[in-house]
Amino acid sequence: MTSHVKNTLVTTAAIAGALAATTLFNTTTVKADTTSSAPVTTTTSATKDTAIASAQAKVNSASAAVVSAQAAYGSASTAAFDAAAKTAAASASAAATSAATSSAVANAQAAADSAATAKSTADANLAKAQSNAAATSRAKSMTSAAVVSAQSAVASASAKASDADSAVASAEAGQTVTANLMNSSDPTQASAAQQYFATKTAIVKLLPSGQVQITIPLTSGLKFLKEVSYNGVDATFTKTGKDSANITFTADPATSYTLAMTIDISSVMPLMPIMHEKALLDVDTTIFNGLLAAKSDADAALTSAQAALSTAETNAASAAQVASNAASAATAAATVASDAAVVATSAATNLTSAQAANSTAQAALTSAQAAQSAADAVLATAKANLDSANAALTSAQAELKSAQNIVVVTPASSAASSASSTASSAGSAASSATNSASSAATATSNVASSASTTTVTSAVVATPATTKKATSSTPASSTTAKTLPQTGNENQSALVALGLAILTLGIYPMMKRKHA
Repeated sequence: MTSHVKNTLVTTAAIAGALAATTLFNTTTVKADTTSSAPVTTTTSATKDTAIASAQAKVNSASAAVVSAQAAYGSASTAAFDAAAKTAAASASAAATSAATSSAVANAQAAADSAATAKSTADANLAKAQSNAAATSRAKSMTSAAVVSAQSAVASASAKASDADSAVASAEAGQTVTANLMNSSDPTQASAAQQYFATKTAIVKLLPSGQVQITIPLTSGLKFLKEVSYNGVDATFTKTGKDSANITFTADPATSYTLAMTIDISSVMPLMPIMHEKALLDVDTTIFNGLLAAKSDADAALTSAQAALSTAETNAASAAQVASNAASAATAAATVASDAAVVATSAATNLTSAQAANSTAQAALTSAQAAQSAADAVLATAKANLDSANAALTSAQAELKSAQNIVVVTPASSAASSASSTASSAGSAASSATNSASSAATATSNVASSASTTTVTSAVVATPATTKKATSSTPASSTTAKTLPQTGNENQSALVALGLAILTLGIYPMMKRKHA
């Protein structure tokens, strides 16, 4: 049981005991010399008893209302106290959460911003790397095409060089062409030496110098044909038989050559002089013209094509390496961009979580504050009800006090009857006091029961003022009238005992609390 409940039980019990005791003691008749500040009204005993009973009922009802209002006020006070505690806890939690989440939100926001920047940079790098990879891939394709083209050029040049080499080789091996020895003075007439060259052919060979080597087969007359020269250079005779030989000389390519010949037939015709004749060799050796140049050009073209192919292959290899590096860079950039996206998503999630935690704490605080406001409103209503009940009790006590101060005037002729009535009234008062004490005890028990589960706030309850009755006196002119009986004196001991018992209900918790 909390201190609030203990205080409430003690206070309520004391109030109930005081109310009961006051009621009991107020029913006794006090001495005539006791004065009261309340107005004094004279009436009959029955009317006074009725007024007292009515006022006492109102006091009892007001007391019960006060006890009920106190219980409601205590319950509302407990609820308000609990709501305030919850609000304080929620406020502290919200403050702590706000402090933590504010830092978390700031950190999460910074992380999210940084991650977003990193992702943007990574995406830009990825786009650049992909563009570079595409460009290098195109360059690689172009260089590969260039290699193929260079290879084709080399193949073509190689074929041409091969053809040129074959042509030159064939020319260098020698070709048999038509050749006639004509009279130099009359090219339409055959030379006298023609008879010795029966084949009318010549073997022409291309020399590396570009000149041609011309061989004329001498089929007979070797014994007569002594010399053959061209441009002052003797031809070479290579015997092929007893009276045959090959006559060879070197010259530039041409369509005809003038040969100087010496013929000596004196061995068969002694009287014939040695003849020196110039014969025109009609042979076309220009067929070899351009072969060497063509071969040279073909060889040069082949060399150039091969160089171009080598360059193309080098470029292609370089482009392939660049393309490979660019592709690797693009792959790495894609990985970085993907990782940056994951980090950015995680940072955004953390930011949302931090913001949600802060919002949750603030929502809890708002809810607690609303609950506290509602509890405060209930408490305010309970306080107003308690104040109203206290006011009603004060009014009822004032009415009881007024009823108790009524002076009963008993005529002399009915003194005995009045004494009997007075005794009866005392008994009724004692019974009423007993009922009041019982009601107060019941109310105290109810408050204690309510306080066992609810912390209440002690409220000051107005205690009925203890007012002594004025002693009735007989009129001075009535010498035969009896003195008014001391109403309640007959049961005074019992009433006092009952009041003390009720007071004990209030004192006992005090003593218990003191020794607790």
